Amino acid sequence: MKTELNQHSHSPITAAAVAQWHGQYDVIVVGFGAAGACAAIAAADAGCSVLICDIASGSGGSTALSSAELYLGAGTRVQKACGYNDSVEAMYDYLMVSNGPQADRAKIRAYCEGSADHFNWLVDLGVPFNDSEFKARAIVATTDDGLLYTGSEKAWPYVESIAPAPRGHNLAIKGDHGGPLFMKILTAAALQRGVEVHFETRALRLIEDSGAVVGLVVRSDMQERYLRSNQGVILSAGGFVMNREMLAEYAPDLMRCNLPIGNAGDTGSGILIGQSMGAAVTNMHEGFVSLPFYPPSSLTYGIFINAHGKRFINEDCYHGRVGAHVLRQPSGPVYLVLSIGDYGKYETRSYLGAEIAATGETLAELVAELDLPEGQLQQTIEFYNSHAEQLADPEFHKAGEWLKPLTAPYVALDCTPGRGVNMPYFTLGGLDTRVSGEVLTEAGEIIPGLYAAGRNACGVPRRADGYASGISVGDASFSGRMAGAAAGAREKR
Repeated sequence: MKTELNQHSHSPITAAAVAQWHGQYDVIVVGFGAAGACAAIAAADAGCSVLICDIASGSGGSTALSSAELYLGAGTRVQKACGYNDSVEAMYDYLMVSNGPQADRAKIRAYCEGSADHFNWLVDLGVPFNDSEFKARAIVATTDDGLLYTGSEKAWPYVESIAPAPRGHNLAIKGDHGGPLFMKILTAAALQRGVEVHFETRALRLIEDSGAVVGLVVRSDMQERYLRSNQGVILSAGGFVMNREMLAEYAPDLMRCNLPIGNAGDTGSGILIGQSMGAAVTNMHEGFVSLPFYPPSSLTYGIFINAHGKRFINEDCYHGRVGAHVLRQPSGPVYLVLSIGDYGKYETRSYLGAEIAATGETLAELVAELDLPEGQLQQTIEFYNSHAEQLADPEFHKAGEWLKPLTAPYVALDCTPGRGVNMPYFTLGGLDTRVSGEVLTEAGEIIPGLYAAGRNACGVPRRADGYASGISVGDASFSGRMAGAAAGAREKR
């Protein structure tokens, strides 16, 4: 496999083979997104000398490209101000159930128990949040309100057993601009602590001594440099969404989507560097997948159907859950069927980009245009409408506020993967780590001196099915902070 060749190219060297060291630090961090920045800050606060290396010409990583919503809860200041009594247990239960069989109990427990504290830690760094709620159904807040629902907490099946609470924390800035502000604040906090930064510097391979990581080989200004780490190297260089070879090997289903979310450095290099040291990877087949069909929120009144003319999801759930279920449908088309009145301002307000597949003054006309099995869509809509009139959905339990019968004239949007509809995606697999960020081998043993955070590690978010916006930035900043604190507390070699 080509990834094996890449892995081999990252093979570590021994400290004995280093003729000259070009620098010595307590902690070396690879990558300057949210994970790397928080790792560096935590290590510096532990009294360490810290170096960040990044292949780019400035800080930010994929975090700077995001809205930087943070999925935090368990009683943050903003939640309390908006009247929500969220608890550690409610947050924990939701994340455990939504992550399904892939859930990492220890990481989710630590994240939930530390969530309110992590919010305060970020606030102390200067990250601003307004004590107000954005109540519209949207992918990101269009205002500077500090709190919104960003997952499926209010949707079936989760709402049946777990008390819902909004946990998406939006920075105090209007529009989708939180990422640049978040990284500006974290960058300033790192520099204020004396963290040294080397941009345009590519991490090549680890340096080991008797199985422990003691340094890093980098390339800068067309020269290889050998950097000593006294306490640890932290890999936080992003996922592998931009590496087509790794996607083909580990997560081929993601290649059916068309909009990779990330930056040019999300090539999996940190993962490959870790693997070359004997590190295990986990959950590599999973990723975030979105079908951003709202806004406008009125499209939630429609129904998704597959090639058999059957529904497969409750349309009031999070767009990432919808995207995951779209990818699971049998070969053939996927459509969003709407009453024309609910089509509304789709063409001017939506991120979906789906083309109109058919329209019909009658249901028979719509079915003919879509070339669906005779009678199946009619049966689906008849069943749906008969219960929607009673504000019920016995099949998929869509909430009553989004239930009303579909009426003529109709429109169907083509949401088939590969037909032009926008389906953003990124990877969720990575190096297997402890809560501390310590990297593990296939045998579950710690690799001394090696840590990983952000999307270089497999953290709290494990699948699109139960994803919530903000969980990646939340997890990246939290896992980076944990890794930096752990490396900062390690005894110097």
